[in-house]
Amino acid sequence: MASPTIDLSASAKSRPRPSSRVPSSNAVIPDQASPALTRTAVSLEYAALRYSGHCPLGMYVTPSTGDLLVWDAVFFVHQGYYADSILKFRLTFPPNYPERPPIVQFLTDVFHPLISQQDGTFNLAPRFRLWRPKEHQIFDVLHWVKAAFKKHALDDIKEADCLNKEAYRYHDTTSSFAALATQSSMLSQSASALFDRDHPSMAGKGSHSIHFRELKSEQLDNLRAKLGLQDWGEITIP
Repeated sequence: MASPTIDLSASAKSRPRPSSRVPSSNAVIPDQASPALTRTAVSLEYAALRYSGHCPLGMYVTPSTGDLLVWDAVFFVHQGYYADSILKFRLTFPPNYPERPPIVQFLTDVFHPLISQQDGTFNLAPRFRLWRPKEHQIFDVLHWVKAAFKKHALDDIKEADCLNKEAYRYHDTTSSFAALATQSSMLSQSASALFDRDHPSMAGKGSHSIHFRELKSEQLDNLRAKLGLQDWGEITIP
């Protein structure tokens, strides 16, 4: 018997848009909204992230403290148009997961064709045109999130899948897109975006479970010494 599938390719007019009211990390969802089977499936998938190749390099994920069905993540982009970006995002699992896919929402403002400028919703459709609950898993979703920031994926994005139509002009003028992507990267690294929990980009999205803390020079030196790390200035390349 074939596994059921969920079509993610319908137009925005014909399918309900994900709600921007994603539960905050401090919210507790009633038990009836997260049945035991769903919680078990999500728990097993989180445990599986420890296996080699499951969690993408440069990505850190943790369940929120108040709700197992909400995962908070940070993605450090290492190359491409968005190199050096530090992007916070969230996965919210539906009560009937894995029959339906999770909602992916970026909390950090980022200029990207697949990310809505209104609420940060990320479009899974280009990779999961049909969601197959017996085949697709969360590590597949995480790898697609990472791949979507690479050139080959950006080249293949169709205008119909874009939640940010302005960003689609990448296909018309690469230099203009590159400049806006670089600006987006720089803003994501700013002190206000990293350390300010009341940053405007977080409005209505709840708090994030992964916190960054600014360290003074002496604190950083002590931490490096404790971990046995060298200062960048002391590293020599043969």
